[in-house]
Amino acid sequence: MAPKRPKGAVAFPKAVETPAPKSPDPETLYAALDLGTNSCRMLIAQPKGSQFHVIDSFSKAVQLGQGLEGSGRLSRSSMNRTISAMRICKHKLERHGVQRMRLVATEACRRARNGVAFVKQVNKETGLNLEIIKPEEEARLAVVSCAPLVSTKTEQLLVVDIGGGSTELVWVDLTKVPPRERPRSIMRLHAGFKSDPGPFAAAKVVDWISVPLGVATLRDQFADVEDDAARFALMSWFFEENLADFSPYAAEQAKENFQIVGTSGTVTTVAASHLGLKRYDRTKVDGLRMTSDQIDAVIHGYLSLGPEGRRADPRIGKDRQALIMSGSAILQALMRLWPTDRLSVADRGLREGLLYAQMSADGALEDAPF
Repeated sequence: MAPKRPKGAVAFPKAVETPAPKSPDPETLYAALDLGTNSCRMLIAQPKGSQFHVIDSFSKAVQLGQGLEGSGRLSRSSMNRTISAMRICKHKLERHGVQRMRLVATEACRRARNGVAFVKQVNKETGLNLEIIKPEEEARLAVVSCAPLVSTKTEQLLVVDIGGGSTELVWVDLTKVPPRERPRSIMRLHAGFKSDPGPFAAAKVVDWISVPLGVATLRDQFADVEDDAARFALMSWFFEENLADFSPYAAEQAKENFQIVGTSGTVTTVAASHLGLKRYDRTKVDGLRMTSDQIDAVIHGYLSLGPEGRRADPRIGKDRQALIMSGSAILQALMRLWPTDRLSVADRGLREGLLYAQMSADGALEDAPF
C-alpha cells in the first residue's frame, strides 16, 4: 500500500525523460569563413527553404592587416593571432562534421608580400585550406548576400561593402527585370557578373569597383593627423577621390527607384547608434532603412563625442571604436555622392554570400519566394 501524502503537500508529476535535441546531419551542413583585414568570421549553416538556418558561428577581431600599410607584409604577431582563431574554427568544423565548406581570405592576404606564404602556414598548422579570392568575386558574393533586402520597386541598385582593407561598390540596373523577379535576379549573380541567366530576366551589372581602402587601411593612411575633425574630413575626401573611375559616379540618383544597400560593421554600428541600442540587436538592424540626414546626424554625433567619448559609448563597442570614424568617412563620402532616403542596412556579407553560392550550386535551396 502506497504511503499517504502529508496534508498540504504538493504532488509533483513524474519526471519524463526528454530526448536531447537531435544534431543536424553533417551531410546537410555548409560552412563559410571570411578572413579579412580586421576580422576572422565563420558561419556553419543548414539549408532551410529558400534561406538557411545558422547552426554555429565564430567572430574574432584578429587585426591581420595591422602594420601592413607601412611594411607591405603581415606581421608575425598578427599571423599568430589569426592562426589561433583559425584553430577555433577548425575545432567547430570537426565537432559538427562539416564536409562542404569554403574558406576565403581577402584584401590583407591579396596585398601582403607574404600573403601566399601565410595561407600555406595556416594549412600546415590547422589543416584548413584558405583561398585568396579576387576582388570581383568578393564584390559578387557581397551583392548576392543582400538579395533579400532588394525592393521590388528598385530599378537602380548600389551595393556597398565596407571591409577592413577594401571597399567594394557594385551598381546594378534592374529596369529590364520584372518587379517581382528583382531580388531573385540578384541572387543569380553568384555565377558571375556576366554569367548567362538562361531563360530568366537578367540583372545588369553596370560597373563595379574595389577600392583598396577599408576601415583599417584608411585609418592607417591618416594616423599622423592629430586633429580628430581634420582627420575625418581628409579621410572622407580621399576616399571620394578614389571613386573617380567608377562609371556611375555622376549617375542621376534622386529618384524613388534608387536604392543603396550597405553591408559592413560600420553601417550596422551607425544603425544601432541611430536606434539608440545599448545592446546590439540584429533583428532591429538588418533591413532597417535610413536616410542621408539620419546617417549624417549619427556621424556628427560621433565627431562631437571625440575619441574619448567614442571609446566610452556602448552603442559603438570596444571592437569598433578604433575604426568607426574611418568607416563613417567612407559612408559620408557615399552619401555625399548619392544622397538617398533609401539606404538599407544589411547585417550580412561575404559569409552569407558564400553560403548562398554553395547551396545554390548544389540545388539545396528552394526558389526564393521574394
